[in-house]
Amino acid sequence: MDQFSVVIPAKNEEATIGETIKGIFEFFPFSEVIVVNDGSADSTESVAKKANAKVISHPYSKGNGAAIKTGARAATREIIVFMDADGQHNPKDIYSLIDKISEGYDLVVGARSRSGQASIGRSVANRFYNKLASFMTGHKVCDLTSGFRAVKRKKFIEFLYLLPNGFSYPTTSTMAFFRAGYSVAYVQINVNRREGKSHIHPLKDGVRFLLIIFKIGTLYSPLKIFVPLSFSVFFVGLSYYGYTYFLFGRFTNMSALMFTTSLIIFMVGLVSEQITSLMYRDK
Repeated sequence: MDQFSVVIPAKNEEATIGETIKGIFEFFPFSEVIVVNDGSADSTESVAKKANAKVISHPYSKGNGAAIKTGARAATREIIVFMDADGQHNPKDIYSLIDKISEGYDLVVGARSRSGQASIGRSVANRFYNKLASFMTGHKVCDLTSGFRAVKRKKFIEFLYLLPNGFSYPTTSTMAFFRAGYSVAYVQINVNRREGKSHIHPLKDGVRFLLIIFKIGTLYSPLKIFVPLSFSVFFVGLSYYGYTYFLFGRFTNMSALMFTTSLIIFMVGLVSEQITSLMYRDK
């Protein structure tokens, strides 16, 4: 049961990292715990070492995703469990993740309840992501952005080159697993209130959340995003053409622009679909 590695990305988490590690060893004394210290300015590194975790330190902050990649490369067990350092995740829930992996799944995600979301805004955004991802994949996605997950290391390593260095690694990895045809499951978990200061910045990360929407599409099937958009633009152009033709008896430049734009959007989607297929050609 303890034959797995736990990877914990940590930045300025001295207040909670010790208890997090202690909780893991309490339930899984023979597990491998790897803390990736992402350029912390506090004593996160020393606290983690004192708690008997294997610590890898970045010389400067590279981002949550970069820490995840560093930890995945350093892990020596066949299964990797990723969890946060801020005390939100209960180590006992690792049992549920590992049990699901043993059933034959390749990726198991700890799905948070609505009460476990950090804010109302974040909850609304995550529900939107889940619905969009469910539409794209044809499978129910319960929590696209949860960072508490267990995965088979060999298959996770295949997608390291796709993972961003920032905070959207959960989205990227989940969509990549779906696209590659690997088995993905969700288990319900309870999330504790976060201790310490969040590293999420509303303004900067608001742009990031919008980019996640496009990433969901481009990582799975771009045509599912571009075709509806193309037809929408075409319909607007057609409607405007009908309006100007019946009222003024002419075809306007605006209608021509809309038709051309819809064609360009469709062609971009078609090219993106081919590129996406090449990304997964060996999977």
